[in-house]
Amino acid sequence: MVDYHAANQSYQYGPSSAGNGAGGGGGMGDYMAQEDDWDRDLLLDPAWEKQQRKTFTAWCNSHLRKAGTQIENIDEDFRDGLKLMLLLEVISGERLPKPERGKMRVHKINNVNKALDFIASKGVKLVSIGAEEIVDGNAKMTLGMIWTIILRFAIQDISVEETSAKEGLLLWCQRKTAPYKNVNVQNFHISWKDGLAFNALIHRHRPELIEYDKLRKDDPVTNLNNAFEVAEKYLDIPKMLDAEDIVNTARPDEKAIMTYVSSFYHAFSGAQKAETAANRICKVLAVNQENEHLMEDYERLASDLLEWIRRTIPWLEDRVPQRTIQEMQQKLEDFRDYRRVHKPPKVQEKCQLEINFNTLQTKLRLSNRPAFMPSEGRMVSDINNGWQHLEQAEKGYEEWLLNEIRRLERLDHLAEKFRQKASIHEAWTDGKEAMLKHRDYETATLSDIKALIRKHEAFESDLAAHQDRVEQIAAIAQELNELDYYDSHNVNTRCQKICDQWDTLGNLTHSRREALEKTEKQLETIDQLHLEYAKRAAPFNNWMESAMEDLQDMFIVHTIEEIEGLISAHDQFKSTLPDADREREAILAIHKEAQRIAESNHIKLSGSNPYTTVTPQIINSKWEKVQQLVPKRDHALMEEQSKQQSNEHLRRQFASQANVVGPWIQTKMEEIGRISIEMNGTLEDQLNHLKQYERSIVDYKPNLDLLEQQHQLIQEALIFDNKHTNYTMEHIRVGWEQLLTTIARTINEVENQILTRDAKGISQEQMQEFRASFNHFDKDHGGALGPEEFKACLISLGYDVENDRQGDAEFNRIMSVVDPNHSGLVTFQAFIDFMSRETTDTDTADQVIASFKVLAGDKNFITAEELRRELPPDQAEYCIARMAPYQGPDAVPGALDYKSFSTALYGESDL
Repeated sequence: MVDYHAANQSYQYGPSSAGNGAGGGGGMGDYMAQEDDWDRDLLLDPAWEKQQRKTFTAWCNSHLRKAGTQIENIDEDFRDGLKLMLLLEVISGERLPKPERGKMRVHKINNVNKALDFIASKGVKLVSIGAEEIVDGNAKMTLGMIWTIILRFAIQDISVEETSAKEGLLLWCQRKTAPYKNVNVQNFHISWKDGLAFNALIHRHRPELIEYDKLRKDDPVTNLNNAFEVAEKYLDIPKMLDAEDIVNTARPDEKAIMTYVSSFYHAFSGAQKAETAANRICKVLAVNQENEHLMEDYERLASDLLEWIRRTIPWLEDRVPQRTIQEMQQKLEDFRDYRRVHKPPKVQEKCQLEINFNTLQTKLRLSNRPAFMPSEGRMVSDINNGWQHLEQAEKGYEEWLLNEIRRLERLDHLAEKFRQKASIHEAWTDGKEAMLKHRDYETATLSDIKALIRKHEAFESDLAAHQDRVEQIAAIAQELNELDYYDSHNVNTRCQKICDQWDTLGNLTHSRREALEKTEKQLETIDQLHLEYAKRAAPFNNWMESAMEDLQDMFIVHTIEEIEGLISAHDQFKSTLPDADREREAILAIHKEAQRIAESNHIKLSGSNPYTTVTPQIINSKWEKVQQLVPKRDHALMEEQSKQQSNEHLRRQFASQANVVGPWIQTKMEEIGRISIEMNGTLEDQLNHLKQYERSIVDYKPNLDLLEQQHQLIQEALIFDNKHTNYTMEHIRVGWEQLLTTIARTINEVENQILTRDAKGISQEQMQEFRASFNHFDKDHGGALGPEEFKACLISLGYDVENDRQGDAEFNRIMSVVDPNHSGLVTFQAFIDFMSRETTDTDTADQVIASFKVLAGDKNFITAEELRRELPPDQAEYCIARMAPYQGPDAVPGALDYKSFSTALYGESDL
């Protein structure tokens, strides 16, 4: 409890032992002991009491207004203890015990005691001041208590060059007013009577507010009023004294003057602190604004790239075949444009996006900010997954297009073959139904009947010979159906018509034969010679028709071997022509013999051979046609052979270039991997070396373009295989894209190392030591260390992570820093980030909170007006837009929460 029953009832108030001052040069207890008798002569002076009442009231109100209240009568308004407790909460920034709201005397005493206990808890020993005196409205005790509070919370921490509170404040005033004429501050009473010292303090810090040269030492009232009015209007220091009271008092009250001057000290020293705090905040906000700009760029680029992937994948997955070769070839050309024109920039965008992401994370780590977490669906892993899906959709698309073109080409070939054979068959069947339905045998003579029988036998032979063609037509139609030919309906209709007609011809043939055989019993003779002619002429005629069909048959080949096989078969056919010619001569000889017998025996033939429609003119005409088709077939085969030879040249040309480019890309990939783990020169040397290497890779691009041109020629020639090389254009493209991406990532890793080194102050020797240690334990040169390798590396650098409880705990702590995702691998970038973080200080959330508290005048919140007054416009608005309203019990309208804002800049873990 507070001791207010001291024997000496004179007004000895204030802390008798309050510890050392802020400067360490003696505490307020020493100060009070030294000045024990300063105001003894003035203790009962009404002028003294008046000055203290006005000054202390104004000082209390300057703080209470922050809580939205004030006092009018200092010895009355503190009697219930409520505003006294509120005053202590405002000036200390701490919460006092909950006050009692009752109106009884005991409630008031309890509230005042809570306030006095709080003052005592701050190291102040109160003498002769008790709660009852305050509740009873004892003016001198109340003024003494307020002076104790002023000493503890407004003056105690003032220290200049390790002086005590009073001496520190006096020394500060002397230094600030030293350059001014007619000002000589030696104390806190007489030195301030003429008002020049007050004006000098203001002019020293805010020269635009005071015209000091126009002030006169012999006009103290004007000087004092000028200083008090300017301080209240521009410096937010309430008027605590009246000029007339100071001038008309022989020795102004020292406590009142000290209280008033301490407000000037806090106003001006606070400005310097505010400037320092504002500079720190501006620096932090600039870093945050730049990082947010990078985050926005990443989000925008990631969205654009993912949208392009989303639009492209359905196009690549669309495997619906077109109806014609021309349409499929257009799709192939579109795909080539995609590979040559549209995809390469997106490969570069994806690589640049990863580089920007890594650089941003490095900057965030260096500035002690939380890692950037892209919005859902825009992670680097999401982009990689989307890209993998794109490449999976792309894989096989080109092969599918070429196979479809090949299928359509075969379909067109089969369809043309179907139409050709169908036309030949339809031409042969034309009129056959009418002939089979003809009942000419009913009125024919015996010789005519015999002729009709033989003629019908010849027809049956001819009909059997055409059976193969009908089966071929049906087989081709079936194959077109199985290959999903777009015009299958018309093919099927035509095929069905041919088959139905064929069945009808078979039935009619059978019926006519029965009719002829019924009358054959009445027939006796037959012209054997004509019969022999008919029997031999019919198959020979069929052979010539087949030969003409084969000679006109279309072919499609893809290799030299295939065309040479066709040429060999054609040569074999030509070797049979002499025998065929002899057969033709023999058949014609039979006809001539029949003519000769008829002429020699004066037999008048009724016309053409009754057993066949194949006349010698037809045989000769078809033979001549065969003779004409043979050289045409020779020419077509020779042209195809030349084409296949040209295709073989294209294969060898592409293979020659691909067998150079492919190994070159593989070699460069291996060299980049080797460069990334070597330590030749400084990081700048390594960076320059890598950039030169990158330029040499880019300069090699014309070789890729040449290979693309050769590949296009191969595709345009519909070449589907190449036995001269194991490299496909797809392999070369993927290897080239990986090479460009790898060199770009390697350059970015070195740039991030330089960024880390410069930001953290790491020397080149340290960086080389880090790299040497890392490479030594990176046995497989994979660019990452496993847990055991990393532990060995740490031990080599002097870390105590041996296998005991303390070492294991330290190692687990380090692993949680370098491998937060628990992947089991430590990259070099994570390694140097850790090493630099261990030895380098960075700004923290606590520092930023402390800076904002300075700008806020020691409040737990800050207002928009204060931010706009202390910070540059853009950074002030940046804070205002992002700070949440302050929700504390001491909140006022427009209060903003700077603590949660600072916490958000660094993440919860930093507090």
